[in-house]
Amino acid sequence: MECIIIDDETTARAIIHRLISNHAQLHLQEEFSNAMQAIKYLNQNTIDLIFLDIHMPDFTGIDFIQSLKNPPMVILTTSDKSFASEAFEYDFIVDYLVKPIAKERFDKAILKASGSRPLPSLLPTESEPEEAESGILYININRRLIKIDISSIYLVAAKGDYIQIKTHDQNYLVHSTLKKIENKLPDDQFLKIHRSFIINTKFIIDIQDNSVLIEKDVIPVSRSNRPELMKRVNLL
Repeated sequence: MECIIIDDETTARAIIHRLISNHAQLHLQEEFSNAMQAIKYLNQNTIDLIFLDIHMPDFTGIDFIQSLKNPPMVILTTSDKSFASEAFEYDFIVDYLVKPIAKERFDKAILKASGSRPLPSLLPTESEPEEAESGILYININRRLIKIDISSIYLVAAKGDYIQIKTHDQNYLVHSTLKKIENKLPDDQFLKIHRSFIINTKFIIDIQDNSVLIEKDVIPVSRSNRPELMKRVNLL
């Protein structure tokens, strides 16, 4: 993984540099004493991982991550624990290391970063046929990859910046969009019946007027999607 360090303290950069050198998979490209220098670098270079100090003069680490359009993975480094809850609001933040950083804790953060790359948050691509044929969906929750059998999903619902995935055994709240998962679910099983809902048609129990009963959920059907829904139903 190509990585950079952003920290205004020379000693802190030296410590992280030394810790990085213990990991053959990490390739340190540059070190920066302020975030503005790093932004200029990132505009011209591709990086997999950033070690980022939160407390820096003028332009803080939080300011920096909010300015990124396509952020790589980030491991935060700081002497202040108070930003932990705010930091993990961002999916690309892998871990939060409190200074002084212990080697064991650093190694654990690198394991998390290695497990997040590449991130199979939805169905694997066509370049991975064995995974695609298996009917498995991977979702990323709290930096954990959870495997779901696609055939067990009966409902996907949009919830603001999240989607709720419902199965027989579990409900999952994932930071994603309905459009992303719609593109990955097999068309012969799943149908978008409303701008906020995708259903697995094999679990339909009842259709009445402009609603569908699926498992224990009553889901609205939009007027534009109803004709396609009725085509899927094997009417007697």
